[in-house]
Amino acid sequence: MASCGAFHSFLFEYDTPRIVLIRSRKVGLINRGVQLAILAYVIGWVFLWQKGYQETDSVVSSVTTKVKGVTLTNTSTLGARIWDVADYVIPPQGENTVFVMTNVILTLNQSQGRCPELPDDKTECQVKNNSCFPGYVSTHSNGIQTGECVSYNSSIKTCEVLAWCPVEDDSHIPKPAFLQAAENFTLLVKNNIWYRKFNFSKRNILPTINSTYLKDCIYDAHTDPFCPIFRLGQIVEAAGQDFQEMAVEGGVMALQINWDCNLDRAASHCVPKYSFRRLDNKDTAHTVSPGYNFRFAKYYKNSDGTESRTLVKAFGIRFHIVVFGKAGKFDVIPTMINIGSGLALFGVATVLCDIVVLYCMKKRYYYREKKYKYVEDYELVSINGGRGKADLLPSLTVERF
Repeated sequence: MASCGAFHSFLFEYDTPRIVLIRSRKVGLINRGVQLAILAYVIGWVFLWQKGYQETDSVVSSVTTKVKGVTLTNTSTLGARIWDVADYVIPPQGENTVFVMTNVILTLNQSQGRCPELPDDKTECQVKNNSCFPGYVSTHSNGIQTGECVSYNSSIKTCEVLAWCPVEDDSHIPKPAFLQAAENFTLLVKNNIWYRKFNFSKRNILPTINSTYLKDCIYDAHTDPFCPIFRLGQIVEAAGQDFQEMAVEGGVMALQINWDCNLDRAASHCVPKYSFRRLDNKDTAHTVSPGYNFRFAKYYKNSDGTESRTLVKAFGIRFHIVVFGKAGKFDVIPTMINIGSGLALFGVATVLCDIVVLYCMKKRYYYREKKYKYVEDYELVSINGGRGKADLLPSLTVERF
């Protein structure tokens, strides 16, 4: 029987917490100060300000609009003309948006055919050495070039195009705006909201508003904050813009409706809050393609069977109705989660005090010695009937037969 040697076992270590009571006014003040700060954060910010005891839901919304207003214009092109909603609201209905035309360039196209392109530094034949390029789209996108160079007037020649004649000349935008009176047009906004989680619905025409009040009221942030009828000029001015200046080339405005509701209170406290801002970028340093405009045409059949049209380049203000909001109501689950998170934060005070005591104070080495203690475990075994001190690591003997 022979011994093949001894194999040592692995050494396992573990930590056990040790409580050390330190009598120090400085450390005690730090500990209480951090605890009070955490308590103020949990109660003040999480529960009172952020309402951490509530379940929340986002708003679901629908919007319809109606514009009202009539104005009269008198020009050499159109003569005296009445403009009503059917003329300046394009299209008649939109999804959360409405466009109101404030300025216009009209081109009376008599027929389709061959006509000279508008002159500029790219279309004048003299610049191109009396050459035009058949099949090319014209510079102004008015038609297709025929390849011929023709007289635009007694002094200028331009490339001929196949197009609606005469071609549109939009180089000069009317100033002041064609429909200056649009400033006094009114916009009625009807908004219905729903919070699905709480099965709560409401609309911006509040129960306290009757038909008599609705006929005469105009929104005012101070005197009539819940009137759903807005004067267009007032919307633009509330966003810090000038209506008559904006009306010349058009723009994009946002009418914002905020529905932040605390449903732990009575439903009458859930009311809309309106605000306004301009969405398109107005930068005097970048004047390429400013404002908002688009084209559309109205077609006619003449007595001889030929077709003509009126081309309208409409400038105007596009109003976007932006609805947002959040509702909250008491619920046990978020309340317990936030209470548990707040209690867990109190451990920060202990960690911070440990850092101060062990690394910042004059007696840090003394405190460190008291806080940490290293213990080695010696196993006492009986050897030959006596008592002795065993090796730190017990050995394992394997015998071979």
